[in-house]
Amino acid sequence: MIEVSAPAPDFTLPQTTGEDVTLSALKGHAVVLFFYPRDDTPGCTKESIAFSEHLQEFADAGALVFGVSKDSVAKHGKFTTKHDLTVPLLSDEHGTVCEDYGVWKEKNMYGKVYMGIERTTVLIGADGVIAQIWPKVKVPGHAEAVLTAVKAL
Repeated sequence: MIEVSAPAPDFTLPQTTGEDVTLSALKGHAVVLFFYPRDDTPGCTKESIAFSEHLQEFADAGALVFGVSKDSVAKHGKFTTKHDLTVPLLSDEHGTVCEDYGVWKEKNMYGKVYMGIERTTVLIGADGVIAQIWPKVKVPGHAEAVLTAVKAL
């Protein structure tokens, strides 16, 4: 499980453009990782749209933003096109990064227990250290709260 003030676990994941993103190569920039359960579900769509709408403000504040789920790059591509998303999406098909960041958890819906991604956002400082964690995210107003935290770094 990750903790604030700990080094962020490094990773390399493919993004919708087909290029890989390696966290350690992004040092010098704050990085926002928002982990979400699945493409094209209501909450995940609203969250991805909200981060897309504020992407330039994050960039102006010196932060890079990435959505992460276990969906494939191809599925991310369709999701991005369908909703005109500008936020880059990373594919963690094997779930390694989700496990490293502690977001792969047992969930319970209508009495059914299953494993899935708990909606979580992690803010990593320009030094590669975890600055803030938002577990069990509620989507309304969340992207704005993360932007406020980025500006305060």
